[in-house]
Amino acid sequence: MHLWQVIVLAIVQGLTEFLPVSSTAHLILFPWLFHWPDPGLAFDVALHAGTLLAVALYFLREWIQLVLCGIGFHYPKRAGEHQVIYHRRLFWYLVIGTIPAAIVGWKFEHQIEALLRKPVPIAIALIVVGLLMWYGEYIGRLDRHIEQTSLGDSLYIGTAQALALFPGVSRSGITITAGLFRGMTRDAAAKFSFLLSTPVIAGAAAKELPKLYKMQKAGALGMPLSHVAISIAVSAIVGYVVIAFFLQYLQTRTLKIFIYYRILFGIVVLLLAFLPLGSVR
Repeated sequence: MHLWQVIVLAIVQGLTEFLPVSSTAHLILFPWLFHWPDPGLAFDVALHAGTLLAVALYFLREWIQLVLCGIGFHYPKRAGEHQVIYHRRLFWYLVIGTIPAAIVGWKFEHQIEALLRKPVPIAIALIVVGLLMWYGEYIGRLDRHIEQTSLGDSLYIGTAQALALFPGVSRSGITITAGLFRGMTRDAAAKFSFLLSTPVIAGAAAKELPKLYKMQKAGALGMPLSHVAISIAVSAIVGYVVIAFFLQYLQTRTLKIFIYYRILFGIVVLLLAFLPLGSVR
C-alpha cells in the first residue's frame, strides 16, 4: 500500500472513530470501493492506536483524576470530597462497563473478522444502528449529566459497546445511542462513550501491535513500519481535533446529520454490492 493511501486511511480513521459513523466500516469499505489492497485488521488496530493517543491526550487530566481517585487517593488535594467521590465512582463504573466488550472481543474476535468484514453486513449494520440512533433521539429525555451516571448506565452502555466489535455498528454510535436511551444529554453520552472506549482500544492495540511488528519482520505487512508510524500520528492529530469539535457540536445540535449519513451510505454500499460492478459481497 502506498504512503498516500495510508495517510488517506489515517485521516478517515481520525474523522470517523469519534463520530457515530463507524471507523471500522470506513476502513474496510474505502479499499473495497477504490480497489485498494485491504490492509487488514492489524493495520486497523494500528490506526486505532492513533485515535487512542488522541482520546488519552484529550482526557489526560481527567484520566489522572479518575485513576488516582479510583485507587483511593484524594486528588487533587484541593478538590472537594464530592469531586473525589464522583471521580472514584466514575472510574469503577468505567472498569465495569469495559468488561462486556473485553469478553466479546476475547471470545469472538476471529469469528467476527472472518465473517463480517464484508460490505453487505457492514451496510446493514450502518442502516440498523442509524435507525436506533434516530429512535434514541426521538425518545431520549436528554436531562441527565455525566455526574449522574449510575451503575445501571455503565452496564447498559458497556453492553452496547460490546456490539461495536461488529463492523458498521460504530463504538461511539452505539454507546451514545445507549446513553440517549438512558436519558443522558448528548454531550454527556459522548463523553462517557469516549472515556469508556479508552481501555478497550488500549487492550486491542496492546494485543495487535506486536503482531503487526511480527508481520512486518516476516514481510507480510505490505508496508514499512515508517508508514505505520505516520498513520498513527495522522490519525491521532485528526482524532484530537474531532473530539474537541464533536463534544462542542453536541451541546447545541442533534445527531440527525449522522443518522442521514449512515442510512444513505449503507444504501449506497448495498446497491454497489449487488450491482454487477460490485466486486465483493
